Amino acid sequence: MSRVHFAKRLLALALVTASAASQAVTLQSAADALKVSSTKTIEFSATGHWYQFGQAPAPSLAWPQFDVSNYTASINYDLPAARIQIVRKQTIEAGRNRPAPVEQKVDQYINTSYAWNLAAPQNSAPGTAPVAATQPATIEERNAEIWSTPQGFIKAALANKAIEKAVNDSVEISFIAGGKYHYVGTINAKNRVESIKTWIDTPVLGDTLYETHFSEYKEIAGVPFPQHIVRSEGGFPILDLNVNSVKVGTAIELSIPQNVIDAKPVAVKVDAKELAPGVFYLTGGTHHSLAISQKDHVVIVEAPLNEERSLAVIAKVKELIPGKPIKYVINTHAHFDHSGGLRTYVDAGATIVTHEINKAYYQKIWAQPHTLNPDQLAISKKSAHFETFKDKYELTDGARKIDIYSLVGNSHNDAFALVYLPAEKVLIEADAYTPLAAGAPAPTSVNPYSQNLLENIQKLKLDVEWIAGLHGPGVVKLDDLKNYLTVAK
Repeated sequence: MSRVHFAKRLLALALVTASAASQAVTLQSAADALKVSSTKTIEFSATGHWYQFGQAPAPSLAWPQFDVSNYTASINYDLPAARIQIVRKQTIEAGRNRPAPVEQKVDQYINTSYAWNLAAPQNSAPGTAPVAATQPATIEERNAEIWSTPQGFIKAALANKAIEKAVNDSVEISFIAGGKYHYVGTINAKNRVESIKTWIDTPVLGDTLYETHFSEYKEIAGVPFPQHIVRSEGGFPILDLNVNSVKVGTAIELSIPQNVIDAKPVAVKVDAKELAPGVFYLTGGTHHSLAISQKDHVVIVEAPLNEERSLAVIAKVKELIPGKPIKYVINTHAHFDHSGGLRTYVDAGATIVTHEINKAYYQKIWAQPHTLNPDQLAISKKSAHFETFKDKYELTDGARKIDIYSLVGNSHNDAFALVYLPAEKVLIEADAYTPLAAGAPAPTSVNPYSQNLLENIQKLKLDVEWIAGLHGPGVVKLDDLKNYLTVAK
């Protein structure tokens, strides 16, 4: 090869390399390719699956699946605001005897710092007009939904001075939004956003990974948008969507209802009713607890929802049963709405009594960071103490017995417990049976969870007079459960 020919080849190679370098993906090249500056609003519809976060039937299993016949997201990036409408029905799962699936229609909103749902009031007559109900606890996640779209992510990255890092033929984009929310996304060589990670706070998991993957981009009205979206939260899917239509530039106003603007923070309310001497039924919200006085300590049944609820219950118990520490907290199952307040009791020095398969799960998830919204346990860093059981467990002070039994064969949860006070003939349970509210329609089919509860009561030969449900309007007789099951047949 002559020197001239060799020099020409080197020049050609240099030109190719320079061209490739000039075409390397950047945040701005992706913004241009995805038409970010001109995309003020976007609306997309899809079908697929939605998964119920925090409601796994066992600690090692994924969130339960629902079939989605319609998912429509309407997003205004400039406000920012979004409306998510979902029509879904729980997927029939082999090996689990669940209540008959009922179609659910969800209509949820966010506009700047206001979040609300639109729905008819509970137990209202068919055709009742929907009303707006404020949802302040959802603001973090609904904001993440906006910025976890391709155009939304690029807009947020540009607005928050994102850092760009080349990774092979892609670029990693990272930034902090809102002063504390960390976003990390990957843009491929075709200037398409492939994935977005962020972290939001949840009471049980703390800093919870919220991750979205995009694929199968198509140009709709000149704007590239993915046709397949998969989102996970806490390590398991919460969405798996196949997009079937996209609209760009439509008017999306999403005005905030006045009652949502005027809504004030509601203090946690704890009402108490003494069921028997030293046995208090603690209500005042959607989820209930019980406080049981022993000779030198108190036993709490259930720590639902979050730290705020637990702190309010603890304060109420100090009023009702002064001078006695809370020594034990009995946990019926690991669903997040029934375990979200457990960490508060760990910080207070109580021992958690739960099914044996829950212990390792709680130890693992409570070790995760809680930096976005540190709770008292994150600050104190105390270790959790457990007493576990498989079939039956007894707590006693020598006078009053508290019996804990596994709810065998109940498809709601594989590590599910009921609590029984034999002297008082009171049974305490969650989710297996929720007594009907006044005016609520009678069931049209048998709830297998409730049928299983009655079968367990009979098999264990428990002399039950009263049922204290951890949901619902109050304490009822055992006959109410039997009548509930009879009417449904």
